[in-house]
Order: sequence, then structure tokens, then C-alpha cells
Amino acid sequence: MITGAAGFIGFHLSKRLLELGYRIIGLDNLNSYYDIKLKYNRLKILEKFSEFTFIEMDLIDSKSLNDIFGQYQPEIVINLAAQAGVRYSIENPKAYIDSNIIGFFNVLEACKHYPVKHLLFASSSSVYGNQEKTPFSTDDNVDHPISLYAATKKSNELMAYTYSKLYGIAVTGLRFFTVYGPYGRADMAYFSFTDRIARGIPIKVFNNGEMLRDFTYIDDIVSGIEKLLVNVPEEDNNKARYEIYNIGNNKPVKLMYFIEILEHLLGKKAKKEFLPMQQGDVYQTFADISKLEHKVGFKPSTGIETGLSKFVKWYKEYY
Repeated sequence: MITGAAGFIGFHLSKRLLELGYRIIGLDNLNSYYDIKLKYNRLKILEKFSEFTFIEMDLIDSKSLNDIFGQYQPEIVINLAAQAGVRYSIENPKAYIDSNIIGFFNVLEACKHYPVKHLLFASSSSVYGNQEKTPFSTDDNVDHPISLYAATKKSNELMAYTYSKLYGIAVTGLRFFTVYGPYGRADMAYFSFTDRIARGIPIKVFNNGEMLRDFTYIDDIVSGIEKLLVNVPEEDNNKARYEIYNIGNNKPVKLMYFIEILEHLLGKKAKKEFLPMQQGDVYQTFADISKLEHKVGFKPSTGIETGLSKFVKWYKEYY
């Protein structure tokens, strides 16, 4: 079962696992946070696979979720459904409580009542806040989130740990670092920058361009999750069957260099509007991926130049 199956990561992961012969139950509420046509077009691709079953529903509906668990008895659950976006969490905080807290609680309860072999869930690099020590390690203290979005993701980690400890559920949490690629989220900077530069509309460059992001190409993310599916945390001396990993590229990119690559690929200079740092945003992200590398041999292979080239090629064809 993959929640958020019509989302960016959910779509790519579902497609890969279907190609490998898995049967997938995909859940999604198909909200309109960004271009809903993109979600429908992702689904069209997935629905070509006979082993894919899609159910439109919201995780806040606990009764329906339990009914689905009872009917399909999933062995592995991958919870990717969430209200994403740091900036939107300041405008519409309730959406984050409903989806990321109550929705995730309902998934944990369903996994308790209908035991699964492995629950994997999406956390975020946002939990690290504005810490200066780099690279960010899963051993670092993450008690100081600077957005409600980050706070909900930190809460997910704590909730998942508790359910793992209390009920013996094998749980793996994934702190994603700025995932990008074809069919990506239209609200993210790489997507909106591409769209605006292509159409000659000014782009907003926050913190006057003084930012670093650990951009991670979608194929590398999917490869990492695929390896972790069968790597189930074991019980050890009555500890929780719980692991948390960074999943990133381990190579931060300067925002201005990132814009230069897009300008080159699109054959157009960006009109830039330089602005101060936005509330809730962070200066840099940088993943220490040594733990995941040690566990499953995770090694990202897509550099930013190659990844953005693939994204821009898709963007031109799609639009």
C-alpha cells in the first residue's frame, strides 16, 4: 500500500515497484494544493498496470482506511501522503494537522489493528531547522523546527517510534532532501523557476540567492526506498523496531548555480527579483547519508546537471 500514490514520489515509486511485479494499492485524496491535472496524468500511467488498484480517499477518514486495510491486508505500507511545503504551512496550518498528524495517526492505528511486515514513512530534511553543523546527521538534535511543516514531520517520527515500541511494528522513517525530477511537484522552486524562465516571468530569489540545497534526483530516491523495503528493522534487546535515515544526494548546490544551469538548458536568462529570507525557510540542507550507505549500499548517481537536464526535457515535452 502506497499513500500519496498520485504524488510525485508516490507515482515514481509505484511505477518502479509495479515494473518489478509488486501489487500496489494506491491511496490519494487528489487535493488541489498544486495542478491536479499533473496528479491525474500520473495516475493514467499507473492505471495501465493490471496490478495497480487506486482508491481516492483522505487519510483523515479512519473508518474507510481500516476497511481498506481489512480488505487488502497489505504486507508493506509506504506512507508518502502529507501536506507538503514549508511556506504554505504558515498560510494554512490546519491542513498540516489534518493530513500529517491525524492522517498519519490513522495509518499507525491501522497498522496496529492489521499487522504489517514493514511500515515506511516520509519525514523531511526540514526537521533539522537552521542548524549550522553540516552535513546533517540522524544523530543530530532536531528539537527546534522553524516551521509547522517541520514540526509535523518531527511529530511523525516520535509517533512512529512509539507505535513501533508499543506494538512491535517494524518502522523505517525517511528524511527526504529536496527531491526533483520529471512529473515533479509544481510548487517546488526548480519547477516554478523552469516555468517562469521559459515564459519570461521574473523568479523570486530568496535570501538574495545565498542558499544551498541538497537536490536529490527522483530515480536515486526510488532506488534507496526499493532497497529498504526488504531491509526490515529487527527487534534488539527490547528496543523499538525503528530506524530513521537521511535520503539525499550528499552534494549541496548553490542556488545561483542551480539557476545558471536552468538558464543554459532553457536558452534564456532569468529575470530575477532578489528578496530576503522567507519566514520558516532554511539557509542550507546537506545530508549525511553514511548510515543508509552502510545499511543498503545507497549511492546517489545523478548530478544536478544531468537531473535538471532530464527534468527540463520532460517539462518541454509535457507543456
